[in-house]
Amino acid sequence: MAESLCDKCAALCCRYFALQIDTPKTAEDYDNIRWYLVHENVVSFIEDKKWYVGVMTKCKHLQPDNRCGIYEERPRICRKYSTDNCDYHGGEYQFSRLFTSADDLRSYAEEKLGRSILPRPKSAKVGRLKGKPGKRHLELPVLGAAR
Repeated sequence: MAESLCDKCAALCCRYFALQIDTPKTAEDYDNIRWYLVHENVVSFIEDKKWYVGVMTKCKHLQPDNRCGIYEERPRICRKYSTDNCDYHGGEYQFSRLFTSADDLRSYAEEKLGRSILPRPKSAKVGRLKGKPGKRHLELPVLGAAR
């Protein structure tokens, strides 16, 4: 049997997926992307001036030998891959920016916008004083308590 590129494959394309997202324009847009990045195994990147969110998780049908467990029934998107466009020999990824943390994205966004993107904190009521003057106690909300 002739050797194929698949024999050497680490199934990189089966270990993540990336979805294009709208290019952020506002502080809220950037903050939404920060939300993606506080989750495990998520990155965001810019490639060819387009924004993406990448989820680093392997396909549940990837076999220990890096072959597809549902090859004959695999989704169309998988069928479109060929050895011409596979990640194995694609070299370096072509993104112009890679964000692996919320802090990294925040710094980038604040540089682009020229201001903080963090939401302004609302003044929170920690508790209120209750009782007669001179005999006050702090009443704190109880989680899960019926009102």
